Amino acid sequence: MNHYETVFILNPVLSEVQIKETVQKYEEFLVSKGAKMISKEDWGLKKLAYPIQNKKSGFYHLFEYQVDGEVINPLEVEFRRDERFMRYLTVALDKHAVAWAERRRVKLKEKA
Repeated sequence: MNHYETVFILNPVLSEVQIKETVQKYEEFLVSKGAKMISKEDWGLKKLAYPIQNKKSGFYHLFEYQVDGEVINPLEVEFRRDERFMRYLTVALDKHAVAWAERRRVKLKEKA
């Protein structure tokens, strides 16, 4: 199983309930495909560097998980089909990136 990180931006016109439902739907999609969720982060509403679909902000979320590589393509197909998603990026993490992500999570827990 490979280690992945997916960051996605949701449309800013969505309600808080719709955002939670969307995040829950895709977390369940990954788990149903055999993914082990390591971390979920809600980065909140952020201003975009440039307008996307005539929107100047979006709700950012991050998933960190372990899963077989065959699952990534169906996940991204689902992202493309869903109009709530403005952008997404999935990255395979190497051992250095995994270590950095672990340090970042520990640092965030210390702040909280």
